[in-house]
Amino acid sequence: MEKNMPVKKWRIGNIECNIWENEKTAQDGSILGFKTVSLKKSWKHNDQWHDAQIQLRRNDLQKIIVLMQKAQEELFLNQEQREKEEDD
Repeated sequence: MEKNMPVKKWRIGNIECNIWENEKTAQDGSILGFKTVSLKKSWKHNDQWHDAQIQLRRNDLQKIIVLMQKAQEELFLNQEQREKEEDD
């Protein structure tokens, strides 16, 4: 049995992103190719490795980027503003 390998793979620390080539059979019997993305975070707890992974389609990526930017703004920019206001 052939193991499915990612087309492309990136890793930063404990975060990994992979692009996968997939196929599905259309109603007319033809084979359609499409790609998906997987995001995985790994961590160690009590000397045992764990991971959480999600699978995304191309149309999900921009939504994820926007949501992560909003979270980053809240955690970094808005927090700095609140701390500055508290100091005044």
